[in-house]
Amino acid sequence: MSDVCNVALLGQKFMGRAHSNAYLKAAKFFNLPKLPVMHTIVGMDLIALAPFADRWGWKNYSTTWKDVVKNPEIHLVDVSTPNYMHAEQALAALAAGKHVACEKPMAHTLKDARAMRNAAVKSRRSRTFVWYNYRRCPAVALAHKLVKAGRLGRIYHVRAAYLQSWGGPETPLVWRFQKKYAGSGAHGDLNAHIVDMARFITGQEIVEVTGAIAETFVPERPLPGASGRGGIGAGGPARTRKGKSDVDDCVLFLARFAGGAVGSFEATRLATGNQNHNTIEINGEHGALKFGFEDMNLLWFYDAREERQTAGWRRIMCTSAGEHPYAGAWWPDAHILGYEHTFVNMVADMMAVLAGQEPIVPLPDFADAYETQRVLEAALLAARHRAAVKLSEIK
Repeated sequence: MSDVCNVALLGQKFMGRAHSNAYLKAAKFFNLPKLPVMHTIVGMDLIALAPFADRWGWKNYSTTWKDVVKNPEIHLVDVSTPNYMHAEQALAALAAGKHVACEKPMAHTLKDARAMRNAAVKSRRSRTFVWYNYRRCPAVALAHKLVKAGRLGRIYHVRAAYLQSWGGPETPLVWRFQKKYAGSGAHGDLNAHIVDMARFITGQEIVEVTGAIAETFVPERPLPGASGRGGIGAGGPARTRKGKSDVDDCVLFLARFAGGAVGSFEATRLATGNQNHNTIEINGEHGALKFGFEDMNLLWFYDAREERQTAGWRRIMCTSAGEHPYAGAWWPDAHILGYEHTFVNMVADMMAVLAGQEPIVPLPDFADAYETQRVLEAALLAARHRAAVKLSEIK
């Protein structure tokens, strides 16, 4: 091990656990050129902070993120706080000369995302990353490689959907349902992932949103109680009083890609019967592929150049060392991976980049993630004005 990277993690909730586990496990499975050291965890809940630090292996803990990002011992600041805090914390970390990893969406407004991108460009010594962790599924990484190798030929269709059901009327009014904190609802939470995945796999940018629908089905939600219950919609037992939910519950939009393909995207947290239905299908001239996260170790591939007599969808179990991205670091064939492994894989790639090496597959930096943010903005404008929006109009 040639070097270390002292990490400060801002946020101790859902993503705080996912990121902590990744820093804890990465060096145990990957031969890292730089070792992530869990230096300081930052959170607002002081009572829960010390037990969290002890349980997850953080050497220090603090409730004052502004002091932590200035600490000369810190090399990488990881922002896993609610969306509205991303820009302030990332900009402060970049100003202090730190590398920055930020949860998605990059920011709660396009303006803040633009400021983050611009600051990253000026901070030439700092590297930036955005946690689009689904790129780190071996099956998604393989899909990227197959398209890049020309196995699909010219791409015609991209259809993607991210369907969840936890956001029903009984779900409390946590920050994810308030525009001033989240920026948007299912759109920024879920469409962000599938837009990034489509861009990543196809290697093409979206150039126009041709139409969109945004709908808020639950305009009022119970105010959260004082104690947490865990999970994305955590907020404790709901009270009888209600407050306004002013974000989208679902957004659907159509798009055109630079290479001529057309795409459809759908995100909702009210798709009854769907828990984490994150799917994408891509149809091309010479073949097609499809992926669904609830069977995340599988990639389905269709080779249109095979003889019709035996042609059909091929089920690929993406767990073979030496053949499938990341698989060699983990278990024997078909000993499957889970959600948490995508974060571990990303930490391994981040440490490679910080050591001057290439990641296994490309990592989104602030400039890359800003392109996804532009698409999200275009879709919201298209829904609001019931009109097509060219990405050239979104600066």
